[in-house]
Amino acid sequence: MKVLVLGSGAKDHAMAWLFSQSKLIDALFVARGNAGTASIAKNLPDVNPSSPEDIYRACVDYGIDFVFVGTEAPLVTGVIDYLNARGIDTFGAPVHALKLEDDRYFARNFTSRHNIPMPPYHLFADEDSLSSYLKRHPNESFVLKRNAMAPSRIMVDSNDYDTLMTFGKGILKTDKLLLENHVDGLPVTLTVFVDNNGYMMLPSCSDYTKTEETDEGSATGGMGSICPVPLNQSIRKQIEDHIIAPTLYGMRVERFAYKGVLTFSVILTKEGPFLVDYHVRFNDPATQAIVPLIRSDIVEILDAMKNDTVKDFHLEVSTDSTVAVVVASAGYPDNPKVGKILDPIPNVIGHNSFSNLPMLFYGAVDVIDGRITTVGGRNITVVGIGQNIIQANKQAYQYIDAIKFEGAWYRKDIGNKFFEN
Repeated sequence: MKVLVLGSGAKDHAMAWLFSQSKLIDALFVARGNAGTASIAKNLPDVNPSSPEDIYRACVDYGIDFVFVGTEAPLVTGVIDYLNARGIDTFGAPVHALKLEDDRYFARNFTSRHNIPMPPYHLFADEDSLSSYLKRHPNESFVLKRNAMAPSRIMVDSNDYDTLMTFGKGILKTDKLLLENHVDGLPVTLTVFVDNNGYMMLPSCSDYTKTEETDEGSATGGMGSICPVPLNQSIRKQIEDHIIAPTLYGMRVERFAYKGVLTFSVILTKEGPFLVDYHVRFNDPATQAIVPLIRSDIVEILDAMKNDTVKDFHLEVSTDSTVAVVVASAGYPDNPKVGKILDPIPNVIGHNSFSNLPMLFYGAVDVIDGRITTVGGRNITVVGIGQNIIQANKQAYQYIDAIKFEGAWYRKDIGNKFFEN
């Protein structure tokens, strides 16, 4: 089996690494790949991962028989449908399923039809109606989001009229705007593999999405994650019974079910769990936190999905915990500075070769003129691994300063709230 992983971000590096651990593959390719994937796979830098024609041509040229898509851009351009029509096996959501993420208003109405708990919501298409609504609800906290799919979870959560209107005006220039009531609670990311007969849940995560240690500041695509979240059986059952099961039932009866990954962004509140977003792909940095804990062969998992037996698959998972910390560029998320050269990364941690050291997953960096250089906002995820979150946190921060470049920054509190009194 020859596998091609599409993407060049940290979550794509993490999934490529998981494939590299399989004993059931003959060759591994990544398009376009990055400085990290180059050590475990053959990068295809000239192949556009969002071009169905490019991907199919690469499959023919290299004898690739399986394409794994865990990131958003290739899904939107229809890579899955194009390859399947030409006899190439794939992992990823087909175009007809994208509306669950690509149209948030559709997703909210879907949850209403299937009695899935979500915060109250409204859709706005113009500034005047948004302004009128906010003025009728002074000092109430709302979350504003783009209605369509976005590569990062860029949103604003505020009770300030001017802040909400400034953000809303920017979105309304190109898209409709979804408004949700703010809900207090612990954010949890739940990633499930789904097939026609059921699902298998991966270890749960809690993501840190703001720029500041106080969980305030600007929203980002994710600055860190911990795994697993210590969920008691009662909470887990509520999530499965009230969110996951009715979602998968609804997808079947409304005829847009698929085989692949489905990610649920959930807030655990005093009233119970609330769903706040669907993603028909993997999340970053939750994926980087999950992958080091998986002991099962990823190809065996995919075979179970192909045979519609994933719900019966015994997933082997480490009893350890992980703390994933993202190192970002100066100016991220609004205006990340690019072209910054990284100091050489010590070999002892640079290639994920030692089980007693943190793992590094490369994101927006590439090799330019022989030097690893920043090309975007979130550059490298450092994943500490330990017997518990305290130890994983300690390991991540013990080594994180080995990632050095001008303007590098990271949050210093990832995991703290899970072990501080």
